[in-house]
Amino acid sequence: MADYDDDQDEQAQDPVSKAVIERDGKSSRNWLKLIDEAQSTYQTWQDKSDSIDKLFANLEQLANVGRDRQFQLFWANVSVLAPAMYSRPPVPVVIPRFKDRRALPRQASELLERASIVNSELEDLHDVLKQIRDDLALNGRGVPWLRYEATGRGKDFKERVCIEHKDRKDWLCEPARKWKEVDWVASRGWMTRSEMRKRFKKTSGDAYKDAVFARRREDKEVDDGRKKAGVWELWSKSQNKVVWVADGVEVVLDEGAPHLTLDGFFPCPRPAYGTLQRRTLIPVPDFLYYKDQLEEINETTARIAALQPSLKVKGFYPGGAGDLSDAIEAAVNAVSDNQVLVPVANWALLGNGSAKDTIVWLPLEQVVTAIKELVALRKQMIDDVYQITGLSDIMRGETEASETLGAQQLKSQYGSIRISDRRDEMVRIARDVIRIAAEIMSENFSQKTFLEMTQLEVPTEAQMAEQAKPLQAQLVQVQRELAQAQSDPETRAYAQQNPQAAQQILGQAQQHIAQIQGQLQKLSQVPTIEKIMALLREQKLRPYVLDIETNSTIEPDENAQKQRATEFTTAIGGFLKEALPLVQTMPQAAPLAAETLKYVASQFRAGRSLEAVIDEFADQMAQMASQPKPPDPKQAQEAAAAQVAAQKAQADAQATQADAAERSAKAQAMVAEAQAKTLQAQSDGADAEQERKTRLQEAADAAEARRIERAGKIATTNKQIELMTAQGARDQAKDELTLKKSALEIDLMNAKIDQAKMPPPAPPAAAA
Repeated sequence: MADYDDDQDEQAQDPVSKAVIERDGKSSRNWLKLIDEAQSTYQTWQDKSDSIDKLFANLEQLANVGRDRQFQLFWANVSVLAPAMYSRPPVPVVIPRFKDRRALPRQASELLERASIVNSELEDLHDVLKQIRDDLALNGRGVPWLRYEATGRGKDFKERVCIEHKDRKDWLCEPARKWKEVDWVASRGWMTRSEMRKRFKKTSGDAYKDAVFARRREDKEVDDGRKKAGVWELWSKSQNKVVWVADGVEVVLDEGAPHLTLDGFFPCPRPAYGTLQRRTLIPVPDFLYYKDQLEEINETTARIAALQPSLKVKGFYPGGAGDLSDAIEAAVNAVSDNQVLVPVANWALLGNGSAKDTIVWLPLEQVVTAIKELVALRKQMIDDVYQITGLSDIMRGETEASETLGAQQLKSQYGSIRISDRRDEMVRIARDVIRIAAEIMSENFSQKTFLEMTQLEVPTEAQMAEQAKPLQAQLVQVQRELAQAQSDPETRAYAQQNPQAAQQILGQAQQHIAQIQGQLQKLSQVPTIEKIMALLREQKLRPYVLDIETNSTIEPDENAQKQRATEFTTAIGGFLKEALPLVQTMPQAAPLAAETLKYVASQFRAGRSLEAVIDEFADQMAQMASQPKPPDPKQAQEAAAAQVAAQKAQADAQATQADAAERSAKAQAMVAEAQAKTLQAQSDGADAEQERKTRLQEAADAAEARRIERAGKIATTNKQIELMTAQGARDQAKDELTLKKSALEIDLMNAKIDQAKMPPPAPPAAAA
């Protein structure tokens, strides 16, 4: 748009200045003047594009039998170049900008990616991009246009992002040097009288009736037989306004703030441009660069076609002699191979001459030579066109038998370089269209529409609150019980008497509380649809990088895809083969191995699911550094066997020692008994009772000693049995110790019985 200034002189010189527009208010004059000036700027390009379109495909001309012969090289070139520029629908990919593995950005990106895929399929983005591709290949510019539509109410409410291809005559932008300097763009839509009344009756009354309603007879390709008026929708960036104007209507049909909030302001991306006139946005069709060669080829083709009828054997002979004339005609028209000779009745009429001198033939050799030279010249002109357009022989499928595979690949690569700019432009326009559509969906689509389009099972805040209620109730109950226990006097007294037990109980309660709080925190971090919608509404696409899959817009090479898959598996498999043993022997290298694995995998486009699995595996590998090294099973088995053998030897030694101690105790008991008998025999009658009491007491002491000793042996044996059971001792050694334990328990039981059979000592009075 023109540079606005408050100076009155500049305003008077500039009829489309901002001040004039603001002064006129609802007037459409200045807006229509902007459109008229832009149309005049691009008029030369429009005229050339009309002729190019007719040259590319004109049914009336091609169906005309009397037309001049032409070599349809232009159609053939475009048919080869267009699929090389774009042939397959793009695949939207939405990923978090920062791969920190947070659940909310990952879930939001997946939701937006699915919605973009569904919307692209519903709006037939592939067909729109093919029309843009054809415009780019023929005229040097292709433009899409996006808009948001919401229809119906309640259950019938539907939302969509419409993606349209704009005809080159129905889209304009401010004449500028580069796209960033463009201040306004305009899109024209054709509406009937009833459609305009429904759309603009509330905003501008009956002003729509002044619009020019007519059939588009000047443009037969788009004329549908109905009277329509062209309505321009103009987006002005400097004024932050959208206006609707139409030819013949003096007032603005509608105006207001932009109904879409987009990062680039305009509801269309930068058009797909080919060659541009320097320092302008005026396209230059590629056809104009080899138009002269095509005209020469067509002229040469017309000359060849004119000479072709002359490629017939024709001659002259003297008339008057009926027999001779008839004979010559019969010879020329003879179709039977068996008829070689033709009779001539009046041979004397030939005189001294011959048949060769009688018939004069047309110069056929000169016509053949001329046609050969014209064909060779045309072939050279075709090669010149190939040099200009970049169509190499490998793209045409023509190769030399002597060429190596490397030479053919090099030629193919060079041929693709010539059209790489056009291919990149189609990738860029596809990415921008999907980006704008994703922005519109993020800003306007409802939660219900997103869930229906994506078919994702995303929980709501209410569902997560229901899942958290039992945990919250359990947490409150545990905290209440802990507070009551701390305030209870009996509990305090018990804690003072048993501090270790009280501390253990308190630690268990706190650990239980921490577990419940951890579960509640995990539930709070689960991405809900409300959180996802809040993220999309607030930040839209800023946290994401939206891109098209590599080579997804051109026809894939199956061998190249297989080769990339093989390279990916070879690279990942080879790295893991070397990294895993290193991590096992040196756990400190696990973080380095994990980051290296992520870097190697990032060099390939493996898909969302596989990338997530690789990231999780890399994180698990990094966690190996903090975990103890697992023992060797063979070494552990050998150590366990050695330990069992040592325990068995120790048990045997302890059993032998127990037997020796038992025999010594028995001997001591016998000695004590003998001594008691000796003392009893030597004592006198007065001391007999005292000696008997002493003997009984000594026997009781000896029995008690034996009982205590056997009880100790039994306890030792129990410990040995428990130790051998915990260490996986052999069953035979365990059984032997169990038998010894049983024998000791029987011996102890006998000792108790002997002790019980002894008479109790007499009371002091009876002894006296």
